[in-house]
Amino acid sequence: MNSLIYPKERLYFYLAFIVSIIIYAALALSVIGLLYIAIAVVFAFFAQGIFIGNIKGNGIKVSEKQFPEVYSIAKQLAAKMDLTPIPDIYVVQQGGLLNAFATKFLGRNFVIIYSDVLEIAYEKGEAELAFIICHELAHIKRKHLSRLWFLYPAILIPFLGSAYSRACEYTCDRFGANYSPEGAVSGLLVLAAGKKLHSMVNVEEFGKQIENEGGFWVWLSEHLSTHPNLSKRIRALQAFYSAIVAEKTDSVLTM
Repeated sequence: MNSLIYPKERLYFYLAFIVSIIIYAALALSVIGLLYIAIAVVFAFFAQGIFIGNIKGNGIKVSEKQFPEVYSIAKQLAAKMDLTPIPDIYVVQQGGLLNAFATKFLGRNFVIIYSDVLEIAYEKGEAELAFIICHELAHIKRKHLSRLWFLYPAILIPFLGSAYSRACEYTCDRFGANYSPEGAVSGLLVLAAGKKLHSMVNVEEFGKQIENEGGFWVWLSEHLSTHPNLSKRIRALQAFYSAIVAEKTDSVLTM
């Protein structure tokens, strides 16, 4: 399990944790600081509550009777990951956007899947969907959502918060690739090229694109983003695969 954790995730977590403790301690030394903390907590609580209320009121909850294929995939993956209970999964329509994400409220975990991502399972097969679901389940397994409350001050600091978030994304990609290898690369390509064109993308060329299309603005855009560039995520997965294959080969040769 530890091999699935992206090395820099722990590094950035500890840096963000230390910075957050310092900020909280500094704020706690004054009445105004404590008031700021209280206001931020109340605002975040109500904002998240309203957001979840909207999802539950308008989204379609996945169950054994509602999109049972999706529920079965999530149930199997959760069992493999030793994740209980299975988070509530909702499908929402977002005008063609391709995305999925995990969130948390009042101790309950949620996975939100945009409807166009779900259509892939019915058109192309379940591998890509399984990778995407597993990626989101990994956020819950690694407690990324719970830790945000402790790391929130540091998360708002440019570069530091986004660096931790990107490291978490790499970790979750590894989880997805480990439990759903068939859909890993194509699952990321779906986010890059869409549900129709992703199968036509030259993976090797896309992986090399960052070398030819780099520069300061590409670097700055990524380092201010919560997610790594998709081309880099694909290259990271390919390197991860190569390391696994090499490890298995070495173990066979030494037997």
